[in-house]
Amino acid sequence: MDDEQGSLFSAFLKSPLADRMRPRTLEEVVGQDHLLGPDAPLRRMIESGRLSSFILWGPPGCGKTTIARIMAHTTSMHFVALSAVFSGIAELRKAFDEAAKRRAAGQGTLLFVDEIHRFNRAQQDGFLPFVENGTVTLVGATTENPSFELNSALLSRCKVFVMKPLDEAALDKIMVRAEELSGMPLPLSEEARKTLPLINLMESVYDLAAEGEEIDSKRLSLLVRQRAPVYDKDREGHYNLISALHKSLRGSDVDAALYWAARMIEGGEDPLYLLRRLTRFSMEDVSLADPNALQVAVSCWDTYERLGSPEGDIAIAELVIYLATAPKSNSAYVAWGSALRAAKKYSSLMPPAHILNAPTKLMKELGYGHGYQYDQDLPDAFSGQNYFPDGMPRTKLYNPPDRGFEREIRKRLDYWDRLRREKQAQMKRDHLPGAEPDADEGKKEDK
Repeated sequence: MDDEQGSLFSAFLKSPLADRMRPRTLEEVVGQDHLLGPDAPLRRMIESGRLSSFILWGPPGCGKTTIARIMAHTTSMHFVALSAVFSGIAELRKAFDEAAKRRAAGQGTLLFVDEIHRFNRAQQDGFLPFVENGTVTLVGATTENPSFELNSALLSRCKVFVMKPLDEAALDKIMVRAEELSGMPLPLSEEARKTLPLINLMESVYDLAAEGEEIDSKRLSLLVRQRAPVYDKDREGHYNLISALHKSLRGSDVDAALYWAARMIEGGEDPLYLLRRLTRFSMEDVSLADPNALQVAVSCWDTYERLGSPEGDIAIAELVIYLATAPKSNSAYVAWGSALRAAKKYSSLMPPAHILNAPTKLMKELGYGHGYQYDQDLPDAFSGQNYFPDGMPRTKLYNPPDRGFEREIRKRLDYWDRLRREKQAQMKRDHLPGAEPDADEGKKEDK
């Protein structure tokens, strides 16, 4: 059926309210002034009549398809729309062949590809020659971060414009437009107007409300299923929300942390994934500032596995609260990284002879175990001997902050450092085994 026939028969049908509300001009598009306002980049591109290929990145329902249609109409380009969900190589090849014919006849083609990130790498590469030679002007729409989902070759040939979710002011304008087109106000209380989640549901509200009835927010929740949280647990939303949770915990903002954790659970995140990340946080960001944090994390994890949802969700909440309000330290994380670097740098050095066991006569003759002091036999249970390789200078790897339980650890380390200096000085005066190499000697070995 061609466009004329479709228009003829559709005149007898009442189009859905959402379709009648679809903007026909740039001025009717709401919530994207940063792209379409005066002197904004997309507005300048359209007004100049020189369109280049670009990607629109934004959440569902923010107007990506609408903007592409308006641009094609404004610039007199032929509009072709494909969805990566339903289209394959055959549809792409047909679109490119027809675009080449139109180009030969002097007309450009705006190829709109919805969910472009769903095309695989090979299919995305297939766009390149047709974008480069101007056969099509590509407008790709995606809800995912293009940096992760699109080929770098394709990205290098397309600008990326970020579209914003519709805010309260934009949604209010849309409701007013719906009321104008319908010729009647939405039968919603002021509170319910703020909770109406989707444009497509406005028509449902008109249909479901009894004559003269004003629907409040409680009644609305019974009539209309609430919109699912904007979250896809295997895509960028997953990583954005866990990052927000992690940083809220690190910033000791317990309320924000609870909010992000709840967002993830409501969005369908696997609670065990969340518990795994929280346990990791207890080691990396709380660590020895509160040694109980890891025990609490493992205990909450175990509790959830025993109870499941919804009862076990409280264990997640308790763990979030505990970690957010605990003192923070990444000293163990930093110390381990420093230890790994030192291990690579001094990977060929043997332990000092005095701390090696000597089970044979030969090993004893070679000095193994000679001069070793058993710390617990000493009055202060501390020998101060060197335990690093002889060719390696003493290296400070663990540096606890003066916070939480690590304040006590720091006191112990400072005490042992003082004793070590005294005992090392004595060992060097008496030429006893276990003395550390001088700083200059360590530098020579390092070279």
